Amino acid sequence: MNLLDDSLSSDLAARGSIDGALTQRFVDLAQYAERTGAHGILFTCSAFGVAIDAAAQAVAVPAYKPNEAMFLEALEIARARRGRVQIGLLSTFAPSIPSMREEFLQLARAGEVAVELQSVCAKGALEALSAGDPATHDCLVVEEAASLENCDIVMLGQFSMARSHEVVAARLQRPVLTSPDSAVRLLQKILSPV
Repeated sequence: MNLLDDSLSSDLAARGSIDGALTQRFVDLAQYAERTGAHGILFTCSAFGVAIDAAAQAVAVPAYKPNEAMFLEALEIARARRGRVQIGLLSTFAPSIPSMREEFLQLARAGEVAVELQSVCAKGALEALSAGDPATHDCLVVEEAASLENCDIVMLGQFSMARSHEVVAARLQRPVLTSPDSAVRLLQKILSPV
């Protein structure tokens, strides 16, 4: 099922920070999903990490931040390679980069995985997609991806970028991860009967 509270982003912008009322809306959404039979929850906006943490604590089913599964998968690949691994993070929404960087680096430190993270933004790509021009979006994403050719693994930071996965992977010839694909793999692994 899909649950949508489409005013969360505008309410966050108006308030300037995540407050108790916004956090409670995430808790309410998670509890509603759990009551209706969801076996796992995936949130899809990276701007609400603290609220998502609170929601995850309020339910008994697995609940993940948007990029958490992708970050964990990238770190798993990096751990298997041994030594310091260069990882690229490609975004189409520049304001999301600082929080994504911090979340990723916290997971790397917690897992004791030696990585270097390079972050870039494909400027104008999100605006093109919002204007109904997916071809320009994909072109701008692939162009910016070229700046990550020195990376061993590349992560596409927004859910909307998953559509560019194949062209970016073909351009870079290295593992390219997307948030929705990684999340589905993680949830299938966790929820599959043994």
